[in-house]
Amino acid sequence: MSHLFVNQLADGESIDDIYLLSDKQLRANRNADLYLLAQLRDKTGQISGLLWNVSEDAVAHIQSGDYVRVRGKVQLYQGNLQVILTHIAQVQPTQVDPDDYIESTNQDVEKLLDRLREILLAIDDLNLRTLMECFLVDDEIVGGLSRAPAGVKLHHAYHGGLLEHIVNVLETALRIGDLYPKVDLNLLLAGIFLHDIGKLRELGYDQNFVYTDEGQLLGHLLLGVEMLNEKIPQVEQATGESFPQETALRLKHMLLSHHGTYEFGSPKLPMTPEAIALHHLDNLDAKINEFTNLIESDPNTASTWTPYQVNMQRKLYKGSGPTE
Repeated sequence: MSHLFVNQLADGESIDDIYLLSDKQLRANRNADLYLLAQLRDKTGQISGLLWNVSEDAVAHIQSGDYVRVRGKVQLYQGNLQVILTHIAQVQPTQVDPDDYIESTNQDVEKLLDRLREILLAIDDLNLRTLMECFLVDDEIVGGLSRAPAGVKLHHAYHGGLLEHIVNVLETALRIGDLYPKVDLNLLLAGIFLHDIGKLRELGYDQNFVYTDEGQLLGHLLLGVEMLNEKIPQVEQATGESFPQETALRLKHMLLSHHGTYEFGSPKLPMTPEAIALHHLDNLDAKINEFTNLIESDPNTASTWTPYQVNMQRKLYKGSGPTE
């Protein structure tokens, strides 16, 4: 039986199908009775499922990242579609086609990799270019870039999303580089490539997108610095000279400060022109991708607004669509 995709669901429809459980929360209603709020997704979007009057033990067998078979009925509530569930149970990954559930970039990965190499190998600083070469000849890193998302839930949360994100930010930097001659473009390009490289270790992405143990404990900012430290001796061996200490320091600062504020996980605030440029270019691409994906994946096609996005504290306006 073919899968009923999220973007095909309609008000009043009964469903008995398998979805990816991207989030699971137990909540209490006004009477202190527990209910399950499940975020069900596939490659076309996400919809909330609610199972009333549950106990913690009754849903302990399912976890975020599991594939689950659900039965229930779709209903329109306050302008948004949701599923009132009567049943939810874990199923084995062997019972599903992962391509139905995990989205991939719609861009050609090989072309993205070619463009990545073209940009980075055109850096005219010998040490930075050699550093980029040391990463680009590492088959494990290149293979990871071809598959890794840039995030689990928010921006570029699909296979190849990290590579797409990095190339997008590199392209933007190249386009505006002439406007900011005081920014070291070579350093900025290298920092853009490296800023999320730690996500190759922070995230697991073979099937479901989950955080690894070292990802949970250390995070991609620190892991990125560790990966940079591992490559610097290879650069020194290739060039026959010490890697410039200040260049290494500036790169590490860019990695550790690119989230921009303490509130969003940066242990340091940006303190160089390249670091503040990286922060804003990274944030620009991430936010635009997040907005457009939420708008395009919203199953409520009749509404001109998305559901309220708790993490953004707003709804997003979809408009009436392009005119004929």
